Amino acid sequence: MTNPEVRSFFDPRTRSFSHVVADPATRTAAIIDPVLDYDPESGRSAHASADALLAHVHEARLEVEWIIETHVHADHLSAAGYLREKLGARIGIGARVVEVQAHFGKLFDAGADFRSDGSQFDHLFREEETYRIGQLEARAIATPGHTPTCMSHLIGDALFVGDTLFNADYGTARCDFPGGDAHALYRSVQTLYALPDATRVFFCHDYPTATRTSEVASSTIGEEKQHNVHLRADTSEDAFVQLRTTRDATLSLPKLILPAVQVNIRAGELPPAAQNGIRYLKIPLDTF
Repeated sequence: MTNPEVRSFFDPRTRSFSHVVADPATRTAAIIDPVLDYDPESGRSAHASADALLAHVHEARLEVEWIIETHVHADHLSAAGYLREKLGARIGIGARVVEVQAHFGKLFDAGADFRSDGSQFDHLFREEETYRIGQLEARAIATPGHTPTCMSHLIGDALFVGDTLFNADYGTARCDFPGGDAHALYRSVQTLYALPDATRVFFCHDYPTATRTSEVASSTIGEEKQHNVHLRADTSEDAFVQLRTTRDATLSLPKLILPAVQVNIRAGELPPAAQNGIRYLKIPLDTF
């Protein structure tokens, strides 16, 4: 089986990784979890991070067919819409995005024109759906727990897990967002741990720890099973749920969750302009 070339890009402001996954035979590619630059102090958006992905795509002479979101991100805004315009690629996300859209569309009073049916995306991946990137075999694996729509994508020997897993010294995703479920996350990780130990695992985020300050983009299933500080292969479901629930109760909301979710449920498109021609993001008061 051919395995993909993977180039990872790190955004230090949001501690986010985006990945460009390419078939070495056909130069067909996918972009995973692209970041839109956003300055919350000024409300300005920019495309430096996305343009770095485009520069690599052009330099490597890649043909991008897919822009894949592993879930509706709460800690960075997505550049999927910008990249679709530039590349003509399809945006795909898990089919349960409709649940997230229904909840947050109502919360943000998204308006009558906002549809909670996933139609902002070009493709809704079904559980265990298979597809191809050039000659690479790919599979969408439902991994709910952090959010209902979370999907991990296995492309050749490379697994893109979104927020489901982090580097082993940092652990696993939080489960206290709407639709989150620590029991579901435990079972999702068991599905991933059933993959071969040599499977490469690529993260959506990395954060500093007491013993490490440099970012890590990937590990392996074997390393996660042996060393993940929240969920090793021998961790029981009850022990994990207790740890995760206790830890989640101490966590603050991500700094960019309010602007990020409003954009990301729209497949990375900014909200439509008001009558004065200006786009606005809404801040719900006394809600969280």
